[in-house]
Amino acid sequence: MKKKMAFLFGSLFLLAACSAGPTSGNETNGSSNAGGSADAETIKIGLNLELSGAVAGYGTQEKDGVELAVEIINEGGGILGKQVELVTKDNKSETSDAATVAANLATNDKVVAIIGPATSGATKAAIPNITKAQVPLITPSATDDSVTLNGDKVQEYVFRSSFQDSFQGVILAKYAQDQLAAEKAVILGDNSSDYAKGLSKAFKSEYKGEIVLEENFTKGDKDFQAILTKVKQADFDVLYIPGYYEEAGLIIKQARELGIEQPIIGADGFGDEKMVQLAGAENVSNVFYTGHFSILAPSNDTVEPFVAAFKEKFGKEPSTFNALAYDAMFMIKQAIETQNAADAKSITKGLSELKDFKGVTGNITMDAQHNPEKSLVVIGFTDGKESSAEAINP
Repeated sequence: MKKKMAFLFGSLFLLAACSAGPTSGNETNGSSNAGGSADAETIKIGLNLELSGAVAGYGTQEKDGVELAVEIINEGGGILGKQVELVTKDNKSETSDAATVAANLATNDKVVAIIGPATSGATKAAIPNITKAQVPLITPSATDDSVTLNGDKVQEYVFRSSFQDSFQGVILAKYAQDQLAAEKAVILGDNSSDYAKGLSKAFKSEYKGEIVLEENFTKGDKDFQAILTKVKQADFDVLYIPGYYEEAGLIIKQARELGIEQPIIGADGFGDEKMVQLAGAENVSNVFYTGHFSILAPSNDTVEPFVAAFKEKFGKEPSTFNALAYDAMFMIKQAIETQNAADAKSITKGLSELKDFKGVTGNITMDAQHNPEKSLVVIGFTDGKESSAEAINP
């Protein structure tokens, strides 16, 4: 990135030493202790992301967001005078691989913190290994409420930069009632996903109208004609789809082609450009989803320079997942600077006590359950383009 970027961000992030790109993630430093060491030449951050497989759309976006953050940080001087070094590994969108990657990053690569996985199932799979190694993990987008909890006990080493499912489900129920005047709802959810189940549960607990029909699909399904024919015959005002973009895009396409014109709502799993590609832009109108970030509703004055830097590096506007991962890296930076130390134990403490962090997805304070307290954005689409964004505070 050009030197002007360092100047652009200097007033926003008191940054610190030269640029470092991602490595293959196969190196070890020979130490027997997990979590790196205070006298290391660089600050090693691991990426455990879905870079191939079913939900690679999320992981690749988050990788771009972290890489931009690291480039800006290193160009501005690094953190505590040290470069940030990324160790990047692909968990292939598989929970077993996510667990293995977590162990390798913590014990072999000696990273001091890990960003990712992107999804709830993969993040849960990684928790035992990072807990054993005592290396903090911050997920940009694992929104299942139970990710940061083990029963009633908080997972000591697990944090997130995203809000959780219960918050999204509640907001969507309120939005359907208050903004869409929806007195009757249909739920079409993914019964193979903890993410979708949590969203459905939260919506149903908050929605004051009548749920006239609830149907399910399974991840990987392609043909929704039979279910949607049943939906079309129902008397309803809004169709709620708790699920990911792969199925949501196809459902939206097939629903509109069947003549279902009612508003369609969903959560942050809609937040990938492939959703519009799968649905066809002409079918993505009167569609709304809860997001963490929108250029149409900037949370603070860090958004404009972030968008400019992202467009310069990647030639396009940033997505929600780019922004969440970017924030995750800067949250680690603030944790290190607050503790004046870059070891895993200090970063864990710094993240648990994070206050007044000024992120591009909102102003964040970490709550007692390691969830960020921040605003949410309901994003609306017309002809496949974002046409509205409404920030809603918790």
